[in-house]
Amino acid sequence: MASLEEISDLMQKGRAKQVKEMAQELIDQGVDAKKILDDGLLAAMTIVGVKFKNNEVFVPEVLIAARAMDYGVKVLQPYLITENVEKIGTAVIGTCKGDLHDIGKKLVTMMFKGKGIDVVDLGTDVSAEKFVQSAIDNNAQLICCSALLTTTMLEMGNVVKEIKKRGLEGQFFVMIGGAPVTQAYCESIGADAYTADAPTAAEVALNHLKESKN
Repeated sequence: MASLEEISDLMQKGRAKQVKEMAQELIDQGVDAKKILDDGLLAAMTIVGVKFKNNEVFVPEVLIAARAMDYGVKVLQPYLITENVEKIGTAVIGTCKGDLHDIGKKLVTMMFKGKGIDVVDLGTDVSAEKFVQSAIDNNAQLICCSALLTTTMLEMGNVVKEIKKRGLEGQFFVMIGGAPVTQAYCESIGADAYTADAPTAAEVALNHLKESKN
């Protein structure tokens, strides 16, 4: 008989096909889809995130675990919709205009999904206008900007300016990150949060979404 501990363990190991099969087994056994998501898949992703933060696992292992989670979520999705599960929130994420690096962005995306946050991935080379318009179009609460180059991180400041230009101050929580980015830079442009790694970004995003609902 399938168990939540077993599906969590398989997901951490990145066994995508087995995760998919076990998710269906658990549904067939009458286990609540949200319980499988929360106590099986999301719990496993949290463990992977902690291990990544502590340098116990690395980027490839995180991506493999995240892929396995996607397989499981696809099985659960129809049942989650019928159970009317409320999502925690929505984030738009992208790499700033002129920058084509996306490993960091992908990791943050995976960690956000692991916390139950919907993610609209805008890809790379994203302009300030596109960040803000996409946030409006998708009713997002979070705008997350990544950059690996000092020249492209300037676009993060343009995102904050674009929000002000449209009179939308306070409507979006702007998060920034990437190798050249610092807390001091975050404060200088008026962004809401800087995080140094993907697991911390997910924690900050989740805390903000929870606080804004209270």
